[in-house]
Amino acid sequence: MIRVQSPLETAGTEIAEHKGIGHPDTICDEVAEAVSVALSRYYLEAFGSVLHHNVDKALLVGGSALPKFGGGMVTAPMELYLAGRATTRVGDKDVPVGEIAVETARRWLREHMRFVDPDRHIRIIPKIRSGSADLVDLFRRFGRGDVPLSNDTSFGVGFFPFTPLEQQVLSIGRLLNSKETQGRFPSLGEDIKVMGVQDAQAPQFTIAIAMVDRFLSGVDDYRNQLTSIAQYLRDTLDLHHATIAVNTADDYDAGSVYLTVTGTSAEGGDDGQVGRGNRINGLITPYRPMSLEAVAGKNPISHVGKIYNRFAHALSREIVMHGYAAEATVFIVSQIGKPINEPQLLDIRVKGQHTNEALIRQLARDSLAGMPQLWKFGLRE
Repeated sequence: MIRVQSPLETAGTEIAEHKGIGHPDTICDEVAEAVSVALSRYYLEAFGSVLHHNVDKALLVGGSALPKFGGGMVTAPMELYLAGRATTRVGDKDVPVGEIAVETARRWLREHMRFVDPDRHIRIIPKIRSGSADLVDLFRRFGRGDVPLSNDTSFGVGFFPFTPLEQQVLSIGRLLNSKETQGRFPSLGEDIKVMGVQDAQAPQFTIAIAMVDRFLSGVDDYRNQLTSIAQYLRDTLDLHHATIAVNTADDYDAGSVYLTVTGTSAEGGDDGQVGRGNRINGLITPYRPMSLEAVAGKNPISHVGKIYNRFAHALSREIVMHGYAAEATVFIVSQIGKPINEPQLLDIRVKGQHTNEALIRQLARDSLAGMPQLWKFGLRE
């Protein structure tokens, strides 16, 4: 069932949030997704097909550290638990699921966390078991070349375009985590969080940045760095009209500041978990429709918790980019055991003076027909 309706209206007040690559929740999301991709590639190479797996239950347990200006030390490592289900044996051949998961996590940490040593600063503990028989059976349809069957009753949601505040929050987060900005400000750690608030006043951005101790000589140096970073954001992103507040919990008189050894708050006890961070579009948007489904780590073939959220985000964008509407919000609902491209409901809300319902319906039908091939895009380098 495909419906095209008027949009959901929102009030003028708005909130949007983004968690950077080094935030404990984002680390869990990114590692879980990387493990899913690595397993999918292994299954393809070894058996010619992606086999059943869901590795979407990562938990990062914070360690402890003694940061100090000029360079401190990690005193107890973080622990990263990788849990879920996967195909561990095919015929008489074992699949090294645990080894794949651990090496993938280490590789991700080496590539994205400049100051986390994956051999010394974090313990990676795989807890991935064999998949349940009924879900494995649903998955076999894909192996025969048929349309996969939904392995859950769930829904996905997506919207496009972003509001100015949403775009600004995402731009701030991406700029702070960029290689260029890290090169300009080596003391800037990967763990950042951006909260944007919009009401009748100018937008306000509260930013938390885990600063790296070895590059800072003292409180004055730390303070000057934050001032320079805030000015860099204003100049680069044209945010001179906005209020930007960085590390607002700092107490300079007491010498209590957001200082880290590794660039992530997880070194000092902050924990992380899959599904508690950014949605599929990189944002947390409580004034918009959202799914609480964790996308990261779910198999890309039959798990609608991943597929439908990706699909809804992509379809809403395509509707607007094709000029069929000025704004679009997409809701899609599955039923377990039904073909993934036969949702129980596909509800499309659009807005604009020149919306084209006929073309939107055709685009939706074409997109549903191509849904069984969406998994291929997630495995590209």
